[in-house]
Amino acid sequence: MDWEKLKRAIGYEFARPELLSQALTHRSYGTPHNERLEFLGDSVLNCIIAAELYERFERLSEGELTVHRTNLVRQQALYRIAQGLALGDFLRLGEGELKSGGYTRPSILADALEALIGAVFVDGGFEAARALVRTLHADMLRDLDPGATGKDPKTMLQELLQARRIPLPKYTVVSTFGAAHSQEFRVECAVAELDIRTLGSGSNRRLAEQEAAMLAFEKIRK
Repeated sequence: MDWEKLKRAIGYEFARPELLSQALTHRSYGTPHNERLEFLGDSVLNCIIAAELYERFERLSEGELTVHRTNLVRQQALYRIAQGLALGDFLRLGEGELKSGGYTRPSILADALEALIGAVFVDGGFEAARALVRTLHADMLRDLDPGATGKDPKTMLQELLQARRIPLPKYTVVSTFGAAHSQEFRVECAVAELDIRTLGSGSNRRLAEQEAAMLAFEKIRK
């Protein structure tokens, strides 16, 4: 497959082209596939976006930064970026996924974009990955209104459920880990009537609940 157009679009030339091939290989096609790179890329992306927001918006609180970060790294945002790159044209998919239109599926495209970020990180290091994320998110970061966080995710989810006459979600602390002064909380948001369960994490319970609520909100709105 000719990936020159994609490499020009992202502005990066791989020293190890096999990493690009792996990043664009869905598990339905064979191995090595992109799931490990996706795992890595997800964390790298979150770190880079968090750093960008921290540096650009000095007056935003932790909660406001969290909301903006969540909006920038959620599946729908990554899907839009992947569409702009025509990433689906470069994916390697198994026959079943090809027939079912997997190259247009938001989850597959968003995952492949994260894998691409992970591949650049492995190939060129953090600064190369940061340059890529800045390129991919340039429009979103430029147009971001720091004062437009609006309602917090828990309120948004509550109002959405109330509008549909669905009982409110239940939040449960699933786990905590780390030293007492630097604990990490993992919280589940469960909307039983819709069989939706999402996990959020944060440095305190409130932040973890907000992240879990945002993920649940996005699932319901799809």
